[in-house]
Amino acid sequence: MILEHISSPVDVKKLDRAQLPILCEELRQFLVESVSRTGGHLASNLGTVELTVAIHRVFDTARDRLVFDVGHQCLSLIHQCYVHKALTGRRELFSTLRQFGGLGGFPRPDESIHDAFVAGHASNSVSVALGMARARTLLGENYAVAALIGDGALTGGLAYEGLNDAGDSREPLVVILNDNGMSIDPNVGGISAHLSRLRLRPGYFAFKRGYRTLLSHLPGGMSLYRFNHRIKTAIKKAIYPCSLFEDMGFTYLGPVDGHNVEQLCSTLSWAKEMDCPVLVHVRTIKGKGYIPAERKPELCHGVAPFDPQVGISESPGQDFSARFGHMLTELAANNPRICAVTAAMGEGTGLSAFAHTFPERFFDVGIAEGHAVSMAAGMAKQGMIPVFAVYSTFLQRSFDMLIHDVALQKLHVVLAVDRAGLVGADGPTHHGCEDVAYLSQIPGMTVLSPGSFVQLDNMLQEAILMDGPIAVRYPRGKEGRALSPWKGEHAVVLREGSDITLVSYGVLINELLDAAETLSAKGISAEVIQYYRISPLDPHPALDSVKKTGRLLVLEDCVECGSVGQRLAAALSQAGIAPRSLVLKNLKDHFTTQGTVPQLRKAEGLDAEAVIRSVCEVVCHG
Repeated sequence: MILEHISSPVDVKKLDRAQLPILCEELRQFLVESVSRTGGHLASNLGTVELTVAIHRVFDTARDRLVFDVGHQCLSLIHQCYVHKALTGRRELFSTLRQFGGLGGFPRPDESIHDAFVAGHASNSVSVALGMARARTLLGENYAVAALIGDGALTGGLAYEGLNDAGDSREPLVVILNDNGMSIDPNVGGISAHLSRLRLRPGYFAFKRGYRTLLSHLPGGMSLYRFNHRIKTAIKKAIYPCSLFEDMGFTYLGPVDGHNVEQLCSTLSWAKEMDCPVLVHVRTIKGKGYIPAERKPELCHGVAPFDPQVGISESPGQDFSARFGHMLTELAANNPRICAVTAAMGEGTGLSAFAHTFPERFFDVGIAEGHAVSMAAGMAKQGMIPVFAVYSTFLQRSFDMLIHDVALQKLHVVLAVDRAGLVGADGPTHHGCEDVAYLSQIPGMTVLSPGSFVQLDNMLQEAILMDGPIAVRYPRGKEGRALSPWKGEHAVVLREGSDITLVSYGVLINELLDAAETLSAKGISAEVIQYYRISPLDPHPALDSVKKTGRLLVLEDCVECGSVGQRLAAALSQAGIAPRSLVLKNLKDHFTTQGTVPQLRKAEGLDAEAVIRSVCEVVCHG
């Protein structure tokens, strides 16, 4: 086995060319076996094995800066850091992939010097890489900079902001575009295909390199080189259309067969040596080498553990996302003004049935959350009822549009905020722990938080009928207790008590109910209040309870600044109520790591056991 002897990219560089296809095959086998045990992102990694091997043959990632554009909002979006991690000394850690205390599922500089930058959201790689290239120039240092971006990420406007600036910068920079589904630069006839093949032959690179070196040593040679280059470019444009990237100022190389290691190495070597912005267009097959992933890459994008001999099947059971999609489809059947909007996450947000039933009212805008919110504002202004289904972590990318385009005009845009709170194995880039704070500070924004499926149904029905902007935030996964329906209250007392008031919202209310039962057996009477409407926040249900119990504990899986607990604490102070104890249990001011949701709640002190300990401390000893 070749892979067993690869402990760093230096070992990859030592291999003979004939060994590279064998290494790629072994990497694919390793990926399928590893991800089948731990879960993770499979199809996109399988499709970029040869490209990653070629990158490590050409670049020195311990010094050169390789910036991944990763995330998993879209099937076309590249998410290939697993191969990179396996080749950079972390192969033996794959049994801990995406687990608590284990190997991260995204690039992490604190994990390896080969990871240049944290990545988890799409379309930022070119901007980051350009910043690194400019820093290199200003500091007089010498290393290469490359950005690795997928075609799916090109649906995000930030990618074009970066490309526009990078192409005009003249900074030596390589952008590697992994095209695994969307045609970026369509071929135009046989001449275009012929020129593409010609540009990618090793002999062509050798000739250009020698030609340029020769002229650089002659008086006026580089002026002659640039003159000839302009003539060649003009002729090429006359024969076939220039690519968008060349218009931006890039030297375009491609398209390259993303599964031909030799061709990739030759092209990347030439791109690295060119003293200008270069874009290398690579075409790959998502799921390459594993038949189930090639046939249904959408099922093999982010997967749970599976049997590699059988493949991946649809996950059974209903979760909050599926319940949302089912209810929205029902509501749309009776209201022709309801539309569904998604940012390349139709299936992930449960909208597949809606898209099939009402295709004319379903809009997938790509990885462009800011555009989605502004478009929804336009639809609302003209009388439609747009429902934007989006993960909490991605909604934060549209904060300006929420304020300026929606709230300022009091437009009726409904936000279905999926994956709110702790989400698990995807870790800090994907936890939805900031939306409570940033949504609640927007004037006129109503924020609802269901704790069960039936409450989600109730709140979505009400959200369609309400005026102004409204967000319904709900977690990833299944419900806990089948809680009572929501009847429009701000909050309700689920369990009466006299020793302490326990407050929460969403599915965390289950932790409080579990804690209250245990506390009762210990002789402590806890009053449990579930808040449904967390913005605007009516503090009176909690304040009235605290007047009786004299103590308050608020449980939330969000950051502390702007949390419900802070707002209730402020309301207590303004009302002149001084509780004997005030405990705010939340995520404070740090980013939470990866792990299962129960593991993370335990680690952060947000589970029933932690509540019990805190209550016993303040009631028995406070």
